[in-house]
Amino acid sequence: MINLESLQLLARYNIWATTKLSQSLADVTDADFYRDSGLFFQSIFGTLNHLLLGEHELWFPRFAKGYSPTLQLNSIVEQNRHVLIQTLQEKALSWITFLNVLDPQDLAGNLNYQTSAGQPKSLPYAATLVHVFNHGTHHRGQISAALTAMGYACPELDLVYMLVEEQQNLQ
Repeated sequence: MINLESLQLLARYNIWATTKLSQSLADVTDADFYRDSGLFFQSIFGTLNHLLLGEHELWFPRFAKGYSPTLQLNSIVEQNRHVLIQTLQEKALSWITFLNVLDPQDLAGNLNYQTSAGQPKSLPYAATLVHVFNHGTHHRGQISAALTAMGYACPELDLVYMLVEEQQNLQ
């Protein structure tokens, strides 16, 4: 059973991993940032834009505000790389705020929403919320692979590294 504490862990990890990846992107040239790297959304830019769109423009309103925006999954939300990265980092914090006020009883129910194409859906609430965080992990992994292929250094994004950092910060 998925509980609120597990979701809060995933939300903290989402913030941590987004921050670590963002720091790594500082050294990437504009040419490499925007070039087609063979990713599902072509480039690092396209993939980060998709993360912003998916996590924060589509899923967050479905969970936190009860409405379903109709946006295409490849819509450009922010063209400027620096604003895009900053916005991803800032909006990742909103999931913590949301989870801090979420009624744990909601986790046992369904999330009723409409897809980007306007089709009604009803999925298990907690599992769908896990999907949002897993989705980010998936795409950050794609970006890490692209960075490695281009010869850039990549951060260690495994969850255990976050746990080690958290533990060290408590000492």
